[in-house]
Amino acid sequence: MSTELFNLSGKVALVTGASRGIGESIAKLLAEQGAHVIVSSRKIEGCQAVVDQITEAGFSAEAIPCHIGELEQIASLFAEIKEKHGKLDVLVNNAATNPFFGHILDTDLMAYQKTVDVNIRGYFFMCVEGGKLMKANGGGSIINVASVNGVIPGSLQGIYSITKGSVITMTKSFAKECAQLGIRVNALLPGATDTKFAATLVKNPQILEKALEHIPMNRVAEPDEMAGTVLYLASDASSYTTGACINVDGGYLIG
Repeated sequence: MSTELFNLSGKVALVTGASRGIGESIAKLLAEQGAHVIVSSRKIEGCQAVVDQITEAGFSAEAIPCHIGELEQIASLFAEIKEKHGKLDVLVNNAATNPFFGHILDTDLMAYQKTVDVNIRGYFFMCVEGGKLMKANGGGSIINVASVNGVIPGSLQGIYSITKGSVITMTKSFAKECAQLGIRVNALLPGATDTKFAATLVKNPQILEKALEHIPMNRVAEPDEMAGTVLYLASDASSYTTGACINVDGGYLIG
């Protein structure tokens, strides 16, 4: 198989939640493979720091902030992309929130609403707006970052797990209805990964020790270990792949 299948030259890619962690690693790898990467997250400062690293390495990127929990900001983001580039080839929905860690019966309305607004409503309308741009340009690739928690709910992570299960179903629904438009929609299901987002898990020795008992590879992942799967799904290497939910979890879902 030619490595040219992974070449993203001439492509415009949007990565949300890209100011750190998994999103940052994805943005950098897509840029290294030739894409012009739009680095997006809530705060411009974090986005610009990643863009500076990408451009200093000789690749192409720009920063556009967006809080995907706010529909007005989603509309503004895609309006700017359309005006500047006239197209979008790759959308990576990675921004997410998990404000509540505790027993599901103790979930309050604020935590519930924030998690649903970002992880379900935000992803849904990012897919809608991204899909519209892709439809107008003959196709593209959408990659939703879900979680293994969407398959096996995480302990004390009820509402987060529920939203990630919804992302998995959402991915399949968009894939089914958008395939004839040339739009492929797939999902990455990360396992435990050493990021600030997952600090409650990976920085707590007792929780981590218990988690590792269920991971055959007996370690958590580094953010860079998630990026390769996204590159595959973004590129022509996955031209006949849609509706797939690929777990990258050290074997966790083997059971």
